[in-house]
Amino acid sequence: MELGAYEHASLIIGGIVIILIIRMIIGWWASKKVETNVDYVLAGRRLPLWMAAPSIMATWFAAETLMGASNEAYQYGFQGVVFDPFGATMCLVIAGIFVVRLARRAKYVTIMDFFQHRYGKAMSVIGAVTQIITYFGWTAAQIVAGGAIMQALLGWPLAWGMILVTVVVTLYTLMGGLWADTALDFMQMFLTSIGLVIITVAIMISVDGFSNMVNMAGAQYTTNTFAIWPTANDGYYGYFGIHGWFYYIAAWLALGLGAIPAQDYLQRTCASKNENTAVKATFLAGALYLGFGVLSPLIGVVAYGALGPELGGAATENILILMAMKYLPPALVAVFVAVIASALMSTSDSSLLAGATMFTENIVKVSKPALSDKDSLRLTRIALLVSGVMSLGIALFASTIYKLAVMANTSILVGMAAPYLIGMYWKKANHSGALASFFSGMVSWVILTVTWMYTYVLPVVYEGEMMDDVIWDSIYIASFPAFAISVIFLIVVSLLTQKKDPPKLLTDIDGKLVNTKSIFAWSKAETDD
Repeated sequence: MELGAYEHASLIIGGIVIILIIRMIIGWWASKKVETNVDYVLAGRRLPLWMAAPSIMATWFAAETLMGASNEAYQYGFQGVVFDPFGATMCLVIAGIFVVRLARRAKYVTIMDFFQHRYGKAMSVIGAVTQIITYFGWTAAQIVAGGAIMQALLGWPLAWGMILVTVVVTLYTLMGGLWADTALDFMQMFLTSIGLVIITVAIMISVDGFSNMVNMAGAQYTTNTFAIWPTANDGYYGYFGIHGWFYYIAAWLALGLGAIPAQDYLQRTCASKNENTAVKATFLAGALYLGFGVLSPLIGVVAYGALGPELGGAATENILILMAMKYLPPALVAVFVAVIASALMSTSDSSLLAGATMFTENIVKVSKPALSDKDSLRLTRIALLVSGVMSLGIALFASTIYKLAVMANTSILVGMAAPYLIGMYWKKANHSGALASFFSGMVSWVILTVTWMYTYVLPVVYEGEMMDDVIWDSIYIASFPAFAISVIFLIVVSLLTQKKDPPKLLTDIDGKLVNTKSIFAWSKAETDD
């Protein structure tokens, strides 16, 4: 069944319109709470647990977890969603244990505040530029997904739907900043999660039980539907030996480590009202993410039996919606599809705000440290507007959702995860080592991608066909060894340059030493202020 041919499509369209209007109203309401730049980018550091946890969950719980994961699971089973939701959940667990207390104590506004105070301005600026570029791709993924829904329902050209999504997201985020984002995230995560549960229960009722639903499961390109590890028959994504294991490890690390030094996640933890709230919110978000996030790929593998094994093209991108149309009454379908369309915006607003914040705090303020708060707020809003336009431009030239979204964090993994995670704890890490880690990771990633693409992936696996898949697979396979190289360079170069480039101590945004005692999740907070 095509979305556009659905007899109750008008209900869905009406639901989407209502959701869009609500988002604009909340953006206007939130704008009344914004007086300073900290209000705008960190919600005044006043988020309670019930707002912080859904907001952290919403950082990634959008196109790639909903639309993308069901599509990948339909094709590759649970192997296809190691990236997300499993890798994303691992990220929240690791960050909650090792990172959140230190980041909250340091009172960071952006992730680059760490790199600037721990290493130096060069690393901060390079990192900010890199992340801003990756956020263009991350936001573009959500824009593509939103445009696809509009195209399927209204018959619009894909570009028109993308433009509508971009305009709405940019406008309400421009008005209300993180206050608007978090208020909408709470509403969004509640509706999305309940919607996934309702579809799952409806399928179970329709087929007379959970066991019958599981028996319907299958995947187009794998024989072991529920395996999340390489198998003897299928390897991992069809790759065997060292390349298969590199791909598998990279699937865990892309979000599992690559998302920890990302601005959108840190921005939400540092917006929590205190240290303990930030830790609790991270773990609660992780539990919710895994519990509800696994339902999307489950519906995807069940769709193999419910919708047939021959879906392809745009139909696979809309599997979740097609399953809702098959098993839910029209009114619930309208609500669910409207919520999905809205969910795509919950990640778009996060990434737009993240990139704009880093531009002001870590690029402009490097040359103008005395910039007033009023000017900072104005520049952040201008940067957000530009980010929306740039992301739309990328979306118009890209058509994949899941891979484009994961690609953004993979680039952060190979260049920034090592100096961030190791630099938090290893006092000998210095600026020279951090720069060497960044450039060695990025350069080796490019070299290994091109090398394996032409020596292994293209001739051995694809035999000259499906060039798009060849490129994506090569990028992922190369990311794990590139990350390992970045770790080695950080350690070796730091040790060789200790006298020439003495390491800096970990300080907060005011230049004061960060208390590094009791820094793990189970530790007592330094302060509850």
